[in-house]
Parts: sequence; structure tokens; C-alpha cells
Amino acid sequence: MSTVNYRPQGMHDVTPHLVCAGAADAIDFYVRAFGAEEIHRLPGPDGRLMHAAVRIGDSVVMLVDEMPEHGALGPKALNGSPVTVHLYVEDVDAVVAQAVASGATVMMPVADMFWGDRYGIVIDPFGHHWSVATHQRDMTPEDMQRAMREM
Repeated sequence: MSTVNYRPQGMHDVTPHLVCAGAADAIDFYVRAFGAEEIHRLPGPDGRLMHAAVRIGDSVVMLVDEMPEHGALGPKALNGSPVTVHLYVEDVDAVVAQAVASGATVMMPVADMFWGDRYGIVIDPFGHHWSVATHQRDMTPEDMQRAMREM
């Protein structure tokens, strides 16, 4: 019987794995925009990143360069993405401003939301959507329903 844990230390059960046209540049952007810490990168023989990982807060985000020959395409090649990576931070306004200063585009300006978060959405230079939030108040599902109706 193996003594190796099914999940490596420091990882969570669900981990985003982003395909980027320019994963090395994406790592640099995530460091500037979200305070990411690079964990590792594994370049292939042609220089493209076969695998990389950064830590943002308490979570890991994996990255890989686009590899069309293997069906790995990023949001720009696909003309958009249906996926949003959600990021909780202490100061959503500051983090969104930092992301925009680093090259992100605001998709939804930061505002107070009916579910108790201050929340906004940015699109990074690689086409990935990031919702960024600071939780401001705990609310019951009934409180959220009432607040949504009052909008």
C-alpha cells in the first residue's frame, strides 16, 4: 500500500490549469497583477512551457503554452472562454487596479454585490477572465434572494 497522498502537499482538490499563448509572459503578468509566486516551469525542447505553476494566495494555478497539435488552445485562439477563475483578496479595488495597471482589461467594474461581496471582473492579456472579490458580509440564501429582488 502506498504512503503517498493522492494530492501533493500544498495543492487543493480543484486546480485551474490555463492554456496561454505565451505562458512565460502569463507568469510574469500574474506576478505583477496578482502577486503570484512562481513555483516551477518546465520548458520543452522547442522552448514552449510544457508545464508551469504559480501560487496565488493559498492556491496553485497551472499553466501551459498553447499546443495546437495536441488540441491545447487558449481563449484568444478560441475567440473567448466560458471559464472564469475566481480570486478572493483582501482589497478587491486595489487588486483590480493593479491588474489593470499590469495590462488587464475591466470587463465588469468593481461594485458591491447582493450576495455580500465587493466584486469585479477583468480579462487578462491572454484572454482569461478573472473575477476578483472581497467578502464584506455573511448572508443567508434568503438575505441574498431579498437583496437580489430589491435590485
